[in-house]
Amino acid sequence: MSTALEITTFKLVKGLGVKDFIAANADIDAWLKRQAGFQSRHIAELEDGSIVDMLVWSSTAEGEDAASRIMGETADSPVHAAINQRSVVWRIAQVRHQVCA
Repeated sequence: MSTALEITTFKLVKGLGVKDFIAANADIDAWLKRQAGFQSRHIAELEDGSIVDMLVWSSTAEGEDAASRIMGETADSPVHAAINQRSVVWRIAQVRHQVCA
């Protein structure tokens, strides 16, 4: 099994909510769909307002490759201004066990 999970957590800048964040992601979603190994994206909001942005990749290498390019290739995206950059925690890990319905 080589599937990988990319999990990023962060706070939004003051005055913005999760709906604003999702709307600002239209170009990022389109960019992700063009990346090798991209499988899915899930955005969630925790009780404290933190955002959890989880991507599923076919491999850790493909996720890391996309992560290394996203800021440069999407520098003009409105999503970057929505994120409190100092609050970002990013990780990617190979899936070791999976149970499906």
